[in-house]
Amino acid sequence: MARPPSPSASYHRALRHYRSRRTEPVSTLVHAPHPYARALGLVAVVLLGAWLGLLVVGSVRAPVGPMDTSMTLRPSASGGTRINVSPLGALELDSHTAPLRLDVDVDQLDPVRAQALVSHPERISGLQDEITRDVTSGTRELAVRSIVAVVSGATALGLVVYRRPRRALAAGGLALVLLGAAGGTAYATWNPKSVLEPRFSGLLSSAPSVVGNARSIVSEFDVYQKELATLVTNVTKLYDAASTLPTYQPDPGTMRVLQVSDIHLNPAAWEIIRSLVEQYKIDVIIDSGDTMDHGTAAENGFLDPAADLGAPYVWVRGNHDSAATQRYLEQLKGDVHVLDGGRAVSVGGLRIAGIGDPQFTPDRSVVAAGDDEERVAGARLAGALRAQREAGTPVDIAVAHNPVAARETDGQVPLVLAGHVHRRHTEVLPGGTRLKIEGSAGGGGLRAVQNEKPEQVRASVLYLDRDSHHLQAWDEITLGGLGLTTAEVSRHLPEDNQPGGTQPPPSPPAIPAGPSAAAPDTVPPGAPIRPTPSPLSSVSSAPPASSPSP
Repeated sequence: MARPPSPSASYHRALRHYRSRRTEPVSTLVHAPHPYARALGLVAVVLLGAWLGLLVVGSVRAPVGPMDTSMTLRPSASGGTRINVSPLGALELDSHTAPLRLDVDVDQLDPVRAQALVSHPERISGLQDEITRDVTSGTRELAVRSIVAVVSGATALGLVVYRRPRRALAAGGLALVLLGAAGGTAYATWNPKSVLEPRFSGLLSSAPSVVGNARSIVSEFDVYQKELATLVTNVTKLYDAASTLPTYQPDPGTMRVLQVSDIHLNPAAWEIIRSLVEQYKIDVIIDSGDTMDHGTAAENGFLDPAADLGAPYVWVRGNHDSAATQRYLEQLKGDVHVLDGGRAVSVGGLRIAGIGDPQFTPDRSVVAAGDDEERVAGARLAGALRAQREAGTPVDIAVAHNPVAARETDGQVPLVLAGHVHRRHTEVLPGGTRLKIEGSAGGGGLRAVQNEKPEQVRASVLYLDRDSHHLQAWDEITLGGLGLTTAEVSRHLPEDNQPGGTQPPPSPPAIPAGPSAAAPDTVPPGAPIRPTPSPLSSVSSAPPASSPSP
C-alpha cells in the first residue's frame, strides 16, 4: 500500500509549478494584436507625432518683399496655399494637391523696407522677382525645418508609446517617408498659375477689382503723375489768359491760400499742389487731414514732400492719420505747422488755429465713437478761438477735419475749413461763420479704383484781403480722376463781394479749351474776350489726342 504524499512534498510541487508558469512567455498568456491593428496604431502614432512636431517647431519667419511673414506646413485634405492678412481676411491659392497645406501669415510691414518702396516707386517693377526669391528661400528653409520637426515628433511619441527605441526609430523613419511622399506629390502637382485665380475672404473679398486696376496704375504711374501735373499747369495758365471773365480780379497784393484735404496716400497730389503753388503764387497751404490711409509708421515717408512744396504747410490730423503720423510731421524740417488742441500760429500774415480729429478709424475694425466726440472737439476749438479773440489775437481761419466739429466754431471765426466727406460744400452758418468743405486732393487714393466712376481730384484757392483778411473770392480746381483727362477751374464770390446784389447771377457755360489747353502759348496774347458780369467762370480742358492716356 502506497504511502500518501507528505504535506511538505505537496507544497514543493505546487511551488515548482508556479515558478514554471511565471517564466512562460507573455505571448502564451496574452493574445498578440493583429498585424493590421499594429500597423494602424503605428501610422496613428506617426501622424500624431508629426503633427505635434510641426505645431511646435515647424514654423519659420521669412521676409517676403516689404512684409515679415510666418510660414507653416499644416495637414490638409486638399492642399493649396492660404495667405492670412489679419485683420483684413485671407486669400487661398490652388497651388498644389497634397495632404499638406502651406500657411503664410503676414505679421507686419517692415518699416525700413516699406519706406524704401514708398520713397522709390520704381522698385515696384522688380517687386515680383524679389517676392519670388523670398518665397523660394523661405520655402526651402521651411522644408528643412519641417523634416526635422516631423521626424523628431514621430520618434519622440513612438518612444513614449512603445518604450522601445527600435519601434520609435521605425516611427521616425515612416514619418520621413510619408513627408517625402507628400512633398513629391506637391511638387508634381505644383500650379504656378494659381496666383492668377485666388479666392478672397473677409474684407479682401472686394480686392479683385482693386488688383486688376492697380496693375495698370503701377505700370503707367509715372505717365499718370506727370500728365496730371502738366494738365493743371496748362489749365491755370489758360485761366489766367481768360481772367477778364470773372468780375473779381485779385489784386497782386491779395493773400492766396491753397485749401486741400484727404490726399489718402496719392503721390500725384504732391505734384498737383506744387504746380498750384507756383501758378497761383500761393502764400499758405492748409491741409485738413486724412493725408494717410492707415496711419502706420510705414506710411510716414510719404509725408516728406510736405516740407518742400514752395509755401508754408499747415496741417491738422484726420481720422485716417495716427498720433505717429502727427509726430512725424512735427519733426519734419521745413515750414510745416501741425495744429491740434486749438493751437494757433501766424503763417503768411494769417492767424490760423486748428484741432486734430479725436477719432482714429483707419479701417472697419475700429468702431467710430460718432458725432458726439466730434462736437466735443469742436467745442474745444471754439473755446480756444474765443480765448484768442479775448487776448487780442483773433484767428482768421480755423481748421478741423470733420465738418461736425467745424460747425461748433460758428460765431467765433470768419472762416472755418474742413474735409472728410470727399465732396465740396460751402455755407454761411447762422452765427456768420463761413464753412468751406473741400473734396479729396488725392482723388480718394486707392479707393478711387474701387468705385465704378473714379473720384475727382479737388482743391481750392482762397483769396483774402491783405488788410482785413476778409475772404474776397475762391477758385475751385477740379481734375478728372484716375483715367480721366479733364480739368475745370471755376471762380466764386461771396455774396457780400458781388456787385449789384447779394445773389450771384446765372453762370455762363463752360468754355472748351481744345488743343490750346495743352499748349497755352498758342493763345494769342491780348485776344479779345467779351467781359461778363458772372462771378463764376469755368474752364475745361483735355490734352491733345497725341498725349498718352493714364
